[in-house]
Amino acid sequence: MIVVEQLTIPGILHGVSLTVDRGERLGIIGESGSGKSLTALSIMGLADLPATGSVTVDGVQMVGTPDRVRRKVRGAKVGMVFQEPMTALDPLKRVGALVPRELLAEVGVDRPEAYPHELSGGQRQRVLVALALSQNPDYLICDEPTTALDATSQRHVLDLIDRLVAQRGMGLIFISHDLAVVRRMTSRQLVVKDGRIASPDSAYARHLEEAARPGPPAAPNPLGEPVVELADVTVRRGRTLALDRVSLTVRAGEKLGIVGGSGSGKTTLLHTIAGLIAPDAGTVTARGDMRMVFQDPYSSLDPRMRVVDSVREGGVAEARAREVLAGVGITDNRLPREFSGGQRQRISIARAAAPSPGILLADEPVSALDVSLRAEVLDLIRATVDTPRAEGPASTLIFVSHDLSVVREVCPRIAVVSGGRIVEHGETEEIWRNPRHEYTRALLAAVIT
Repeated sequence: MIVVEQLTIPGILHGVSLTVDRGERLGIIGESGSGKSLTALSIMGLADLPATGSVTVDGVQMVGTPDRVRRKVRGAKVGMVFQEPMTALDPLKRVGALVPRELLAEVGVDRPEAYPHELSGGQRQRVLVALALSQNPDYLICDEPTTALDATSQRHVLDLIDRLVAQRGMGLIFISHDLAVVRRMTSRQLVVKDGRIASPDSAYARHLEEAARPGPPAAPNPLGEPVVELADVTVRRGRTLALDRVSLTVRAGEKLGIVGGSGSGKTTLLHTIAGLIAPDAGTVTARGDMRMVFQDPYSSLDPRMRVVDSVREGGVAEARAREVLAGVGITDNRLPREFSGGQRQRISIARAAAPSPGILLADEPVSALDVSLRAEVLDLIRATVDTPRAEGPASTLIFVSHDLSVVREVCPRIAVVSGGRIVEHGETEEIWRNPRHEYTRALLAAVIT
């Protein structure tokens, strides 16, 4: 049994207590920075911060004991799926050297010869799931294991975790900001706020419930001249055809959502528009200044630079940098490693939005955010692109996401990408009501509500 009793880390956790036995499933819900991930790291003996209280795994104390004792528990007793796959995987090793090939195949990764950077964010997350299960632990901790996955991949991974946990009789601690996913995976839930366990009947819990409900669909808006044009663009990544003769036009003031599964080519499409990838064939034309919100906030921020200075890069005034950071809930000027994963995502958004660019490219900008903060960040993105600029009209938004519900709130038009091709493109509401392509129908059918 995992037993946490009055776990306290000064300034972060305050008397957290919980229990999970083999065969039990506990969900932990909370906002970014609430302490839910640190609780999981403490169970693994990885928090590396002064703590009081007790954490035991089948009687082995994980607080205040030598690391050689804790190492015997990790992997063999408790496996963990970490929140940020790019920082959790060894960049110098092929994924087939980290995880048995049959287990990789079971989680849907068919490229054991690939290095982590050669996989999409969702594929890297699936490698982490396989790695956590590779030693057949008695307990499994999942820290936001599906934030980078599209709806169909998410359902596949959740079904896989569900089946393996049941087959092996494991105890499960499932951490997420997604209430629907937590309720699907666990039989009881704890709510964490400011490092404390909150009552499921509290006003805060009701606030999370309300914030989880989807907002209204985005309304169409007037469009200007073309600012981004792709004509028969083909991109090869090694032996993979990442984009296959893609043609696309985006107009000034347009909010276009690009939706697709993990590895479908949607991030490659965005990077090609940004000029980060040169096409092997076809042409890309972009008019206007661009800024981009990258999918992995940790690797996109300079680890040696405090966040206000990161946002100021490119000539942004300090007052503007602090204003935009405050708008996404960041008031401390610390280094990126001192923030949670969700907080780093907000910083990345502020950094891209601060100069009021003509074209804002957003790659999964809210995938790591809790439901209440997600609404605030989406409001910030909308305000950024809707506000007229001194240099010209309102900004254009190209918004990549695996979450169709989020895209529906922000983008009146969407392009659905599968296998490196745009298989459906048009008005969001029309596609939502009457999807023509079978891949689009599969994405909609897999949405967890």
